[in-house]
Amino acid sequence: MAKIKKLQPDNFELECTTIWSFARRGKWATHNSKYRGNWAPEVVRNLILRYSNGNDLLLDPMVGGGTTAIECKLLNRNLLAMDINPNAIKLTKNALKFETEFNPNIEIFINDARDLSMIKNESIDFILTHPPYADIIKYSNKKIKEDLSNIHNLDEFCNEMEKIAKEFYRVLKQNRYCAILIGDTRRNKVYQPLAFKVMERFLKVGFTLKEDIVKHQHNCKATGFWLNKSKEYNFLLIMHEHIFVFQK
Repeated sequence: MAKIKKLQPDNFELECTTIWSFARRGKWATHNSKYRGNWAPEVVRNLILRYSNGNDLLLDPMVGGGTTAIECKLLNRNLLAMDINPNAIKLTKNALKFETEFNPNIEIFINDARDLSMIKNESIDFILTHPPYADIIKYSNKKIKEDLSNIHNLDEFCNEMEKIAKEFYRVLKQNRYCAILIGDTRRNKVYQPLAFKVMERFLKVGFTLKEDIVKHQHNCKATGFWLNKSKEYNFLLIMHEHIFVFQK
């Protein structure tokens, strides 16, 4: 078991507005920021506490470095944690090697989020996940062709996200919630509202939009370099993401 300095965050309070900003990412339990693109534990904790209850069954089919799994263990939520990348599965299993007062059932296994056939209809209490933003960050080499982070074409990426949205809608219980964190990008000097394109696919399959939360991005990689490029070529740096909370 890992030696933990503290299991819980200091002075944590639920966010109560549609703007979330965490200048310093929390490092309680086994959280760390080494896995590029991992979402902040503050985001996950807020979502879990707002949209689920103790002993609920949660789903994160793109678990990445394990942030969701850590918070579920700390907050007594059962979890199905999946990822298409074996490295993410290994990281998540290692991240859970600490002791806490709770012992929720957390299952971790390799799986493609587009196929949740092992999950029964309307059996999940809350879904939360942080998908890749097309191929902005590549999480695996091209040997894993199914990895969403290997898709460059944005329309193709959205088509695949729609398949995931359909599965989410099927497995989620009536009136319960699904939350995703996703951002935008630029292509050929044109702003591409990828987040809203994905949001439209979730609405298309039947979800309603409960909340649109704007998350401020801090400490973006290569900020100094891109600041100079922003001035030289007259474009604004994208420093926000969207957390969409959908309801079935």
